[in-house]
Amino acid sequence: MAILPSSVDYTDKDFDALRQRLIALIGSAFPDWSDFSVASFGNVLLEMYAFVGDVVVYYVDNQARESRLATATQRKNVIALARMLGFKLQGAQAAKANVSLSLPAPPAADVTLPAGTIVRTQEVTEPVRFQLLAAVVISAGTSPPVATGLAENSETHTQLFDARGLASLDVLLDRVPYLDGSVAITAGNGNYAEVDSLLGSGPNDRHFLVLVDQNDRATIRFGTGVNGAPPSGTIAITYKTGGGAFANVDAKRLVVVEGSFVDAHGRPVRLLATNPAPAEGGTDRQNIDAAKLLAPESLRAVTRSVSREDFEIHARRIPGVARALMLTSNDDPTIEENSGVLYVIPTGGGLPTPALKNLVLKQVTEVYPCTLTFQVRVQDPVYRPLDVAARLFLRQGAAPGVVRDRVRAGLAAMFRVTAPDGAPNPLVDFGFNVRDGEGNPAGEIAWSDVFNVIRDTDGVRKMGDGPFDLRLNGLPADVKIAKKEFPLLRTVTLTNGDTGALL
Repeated sequence: MAILPSSVDYTDKDFDALRQRLIALIGSAFPDWSDFSVASFGNVLLEMYAFVGDVVVYYVDNQARESRLATATQRKNVIALARMLGFKLQGAQAAKANVSLSLPAPPAADVTLPAGTIVRTQEVTEPVRFQLLAAVVISAGTSPPVATGLAENSETHTQLFDARGLASLDVLLDRVPYLDGSVAITAGNGNYAEVDSLLGSGPNDRHFLVLVDQNDRATIRFGTGVNGAPPSGTIAITYKTGGGAFANVDAKRLVVVEGSFVDAHGRPVRLLATNPAPAEGGTDRQNIDAAKLLAPESLRAVTRSVSREDFEIHARRIPGVARALMLTSNDDPTIEENSGVLYVIPTGGGLPTPALKNLVLKQVTEVYPCTLTFQVRVQDPVYRPLDVAARLFLRQGAAPGVVRDRVRAGLAAMFRVTAPDGAPNPLVDFGFNVRDGEGNPAGEIAWSDVFNVIRDTDGVRKMGDGPFDLRLNGLPADVKIAKKEFPLLRTVTLTNGDTGALL
């Protein structure tokens, strides 16, 4: 007698597979039943059970998939699984800009623009709005009558709640998308401070948690009386909403000041506005793909820098560092024994400042120390410039200038250092991290990837079929990149295949 049961194929779980297994089961129990026609009542019952089994198994499979960080597809499940690892998904970050506010002539009395004044772009529909973070004053007689204030792509809200003396009180905020770290809370028993966990809070500590769901709506959670003090009286919650990469507007776009203003004597004044430099710092919320990458990393390198990956992880934890690559003598024979070179790319690309490199060095040698005998050097990244030249054919009615801008935007998105949510862009990497089928470094920029981006652009009918109709650095072939190099898109030259003119 066999000890183990016969092999069962647990992948056959759809309607047809279940129906065939039910027919086989019925045949073994009722050998005389042979009528499986559509009109047979027995067949109706059999198919009903197969259908119910198909639905039940579908939900079971979904639950199994959503219970694992690597396979989950719904944001709310990724948030919950990441929270179990102590990792919090980052929300959208608000762009900021210095706004120059001026008057046509020197004022006879002080002109004050209170905090919260809206400065926006001039679009009639869906303008990008910024608010002043602090009051701006143009003093009487100032010549030229100009003042500068810091504006943020956000909106401030205040909500009042009754504490009712409840422990473990949860308060759901009304407005979305919530801006991380923007909440300030005052209750009848004093001001409250935000913490990452209430487990370390005492019964008299006025602490709270912020839990953000998949819709970017925030819930404020107060203490139990054992871990954190419950609030009393009226709770006043002030917070901000907004953020997103779309608000990184170009210079001289913020030109409209909303509202009417008067000077200190009550005389109306006309205000002019502009932003001399582009707005910066706006990012989209962290997507689930980035969370799946970063959540395990938060546990991998906890207190020290030991392995090569530890140095990279700790370097990327510094604000302003987008990508990092650590190479040792094992990876590059030109590097001395018992030492390593850490290449750092700042947010937005380019070269890191000396101050940023010093911060990275301190991070990997003091904050997360490495072994005493190991020497670390933080260096500028080595870029591999890429020039793209393509001959393409436009669809009927497509505007050449629009298609050109779309192609360039698509290629820029392919080669950007980070995704809009601030996570590393998975489409490009250092040559050392691009591996072949056997796991060996095989850094390259694939000709076919560039071809696909251009071909799939809206308005492009087809690519030229000649051997030199798409060239990367002058050749119709992949571009090899060294281990320490990072690809950098330099020029894009597009030719109209119908007219031969440059787009």
